[in-house]
Amino acid sequence: MFAQADWVVKAVMVGLIIASVVSWTVFVAKHVELHRARRRALALLGAITQARSLADIPAEHRNDPLLIEVHEELAQSAEAVADREGLKERIISRFNRFEALLARQKTQGVTILATIGATAPFVGLFGTVWGIMNSFIGIAEKQTTNLAVVAPGIAEALLATALGLVAAIPAVVIYNHFARRIAAHRAVVSDSAAGLLRLVSRDLSRGTLRAGGD
Repeated sequence: MFAQADWVVKAVMVGLIIASVVSWTVFVAKHVELHRARRRALALLGAITQARSLADIPAEHRNDPLLIEVHEELAQSAEAVADREGLKERIISRFNRFEALLARQKTQGVTILATIGATAPFVGLFGTVWGIMNSFIGIAEKQTTNLAVVAPGIAEALLATALGLVAAIPAVVIYNHFARRIAAHRAVVSDSAAGLLRLVSRDLSRGTLRAGGD
């Protein structure tokens, strides 16, 4: 069926197959990325929840981006640690910037799924229209409505429609799946940021927060 199809229908089919492959490639790559990121985020959140001060956070988490943001701000505010509210506001600003960057990073590669889900059915529909048009051309040329003349074009049209749905449906499902997972991951990161801010505030109140974040 594919070999006998018109070159336009062939191009549509190949494009839809490529789109489907892209969707599943994104699924595998993003699943691994988000699984690892969530595992690290949950481990950090657990450490923050159990800690009574910044110094209590295990050394294995010291290279986490959120902690790096805290320590960098403490280092830059070495002469202004006494300004508690100003210090906390600057840390909150860093956290907000980090969370915005995290959102952009985690959604990279995912938006193409929405594009595939939105356009693949219409691309398949184009192939359908083209196949039906070829069927009518065949009827006109051979002056017959014999099924042998009509069937190939109709079959091409139906195959293009099917491929459009095969590409679009998984793409939409995968996109929604990752949208939920990214939102859940951002919630964990936000909880960790809030926990770190509480530890900073607690250390400031105790007077145990030293310049440089040590």
